[in-house]
Amino acid sequence: MLPGGISLLFRESAASLATRTRVEGQLAQLLIENFLHKHRHGPQPAEVRSWERSIPALTNVLIEAGLGEVEMLLEYGLPLTSKRADVILAGVHPSTGEPSYVVVELKQWSDAYPEEDDPLLCRIDAYPDPVLNPIEQVRGYCDYLVSFNGALERVPESVAGVAYLHNATNFGVAGLRTVTEDDRGRMFTGEQRGAFLGYLRSRLAAKPGAEAADALLQGKVRPSRQLMAVAAEEVRDREQFVLLDEQRLAYETVMSAVRQARRSNRKQVVVVAGGPGSGKSVIALSLLGDLYRRGVPTLHATGSQSFTKTMRKVAGARKPEVQRLFRYFNSFMEAEPNDLDVLVCDEAHRLRKTSANRYTKATLRTGRPQVAELMDAARVPVFLLDQHQVVRPGEMGTVEQIQAAAAEQDLDCTVVRLDSQFRCGGSDAYLRWVVDLLGLEGNAPTEWEPDGKVRLLTAESPQELEDLLAARRAQGFGARMSAGYCWKWTTKITSSMHTLPSDVVIGDWARPWNLYGDRALLGAPPAPLWATDPAGFGQIGCVYTAQGFEYDWSGVIMGPDLVWRTDRWVVDRSASRDPSFTKATPDDDVDRLVRNTYKVLLTRGMIGTIVYSTDPETREKLRSLIPPVL
Repeated sequence: MLPGGISLLFRESAASLATRTRVEGQLAQLLIENFLHKHRHGPQPAEVRSWERSIPALTNVLIEAGLGEVEMLLEYGLPLTSKRADVILAGVHPSTGEPSYVVVELKQWSDAYPEEDDPLLCRIDAYPDPVLNPIEQVRGYCDYLVSFNGALERVPESVAGVAYLHNATNFGVAGLRTVTEDDRGRMFTGEQRGAFLGYLRSRLAAKPGAEAADALLQGKVRPSRQLMAVAAEEVRDREQFVLLDEQRLAYETVMSAVRQARRSNRKQVVVVAGGPGSGKSVIALSLLGDLYRRGVPTLHATGSQSFTKTMRKVAGARKPEVQRLFRYFNSFMEAEPNDLDVLVCDEAHRLRKTSANRYTKATLRTGRPQVAELMDAARVPVFLLDQHQVVRPGEMGTVEQIQAAAAEQDLDCTVVRLDSQFRCGGSDAYLRWVVDLLGLEGNAPTEWEPDGKVRLLTAESPQELEDLLAARRAQGFGARMSAGYCWKWTTKITSSMHTLPSDVVIGDWARPWNLYGDRALLGAPPAPLWATDPAGFGQIGCVYTAQGFEYDWSGVIMGPDLVWRTDRWVVDRSASRDPSFTKATPDDDVDRLVRNTYKVLLTRGMIGTIVYSTDPETREKLRSLIPPVL
């Protein structure tokens, strides 16, 4: 692992790599072994085929161009994400003598054509759904790299990007060029070999590139700008986020659906599914900001009081009209059909069966499904969700349920799946480890192998956990403590009290739950702002206040509702104090929801997570899985 969490699969000069490619299978085997070591699972067959065919095609061009000393960085991990650029060429600029970098996206396509309504998307016969135009894909990689690698901060012009479609003819991909080409995004086909040689010589000199490669790999990673800190500018003023690959695909899919709906008066449902930190809320905010600035009637809705109130406070601090953009799922019971052009339903795994509750007027208690109400409200309803984050009985937002609801209304439904990861330092290995730890997909817990992207520690006591987090805060990082819902929550707190009540009691250590309600008291922020207000440290958050948010360091207290016994997890529903679990909630549902709760809590930390269990046998199990940090 390189400094700052940067990763890549292999690095060598073009000449050395060319020697390896002459021995059939040698390069691919080396990359497979390195991939296994880094990611703890094998690469996809399509990826291996690309290594076997596309990398030699690029290497041969470099040798022919006389650029054998240029360094090739294979499968370069974009900072703070699980995305990888196929190749980055590092060398010296022939005119300036300064470091010069070319990001290369390799495609084996022989032909491709633009999506009818949106040239930023394109179609390949082998794929059922449209994908991002490779010119735009590599441009996104360049923009992202410049935004997050400190070595490029002052020399953004040192980065260029090309898509090399070595199997394609000019005719076969001519339609892709409707997208504007520039220094960070251009395309060459196999038929343009001469032009590609000339282009590479214009960006790279026939000199060693090792020093330039070192500078890039040692560049300091600037941490991802957190969602809440930029919401105001994003919604009010300008785009703050660079959307990559499937994120950009999701964004363009929605924008295309908006244009189609306006032109043909045809509704279309879009579902964006992805794990924690895959960028769902970033997509939601980008859509909201762009549509809002264009005057397209759009609203943002969630089922989370904390998330909605925080967005209102941060994004609409001085603008009531911005605050009004943020609603709840149950706000649309009386909405006129298609009154909105777009309704962005964030955290859609928190959809309820119906919007009615005990306060709902009798005339509105129709039993109509909440998902149907939301679909009725807009020409383009957009649902962003992670089905492993369903944590409360009655929540029902899954891809299949939304697809079925769309089919019932005879509506087109497009699903975009986000497989990249931006939280937890961009570590997809950590996300998989958490899913396996909790047995959410049937696998057994495995030992954590540090990957340099995210830190994972265990604590022997709640005091040690708090001290470790306090030390991180002293270094300028954000930190929060959260816990399973295993302690009673004091809901009636008055200003006559001198201190917050000690709800979470473990031995002689005691701390309050986060403040109940919408008012700040005794120096503590109201519940919806616990995750984002610095004064939230010292109170314990639960899944309902932590869900949807992120902070640098996360301390997680596993309570007696989930304990390890000999060779398996045991869920003890009697240890839960969650009022949403009733006698009518089946044991199987409680089991799944408790595990999902800890999945949410364990995936809030952007830099690191510290875990403590109140149960001795569980602490021993965690120690066996999480190696001590030297």
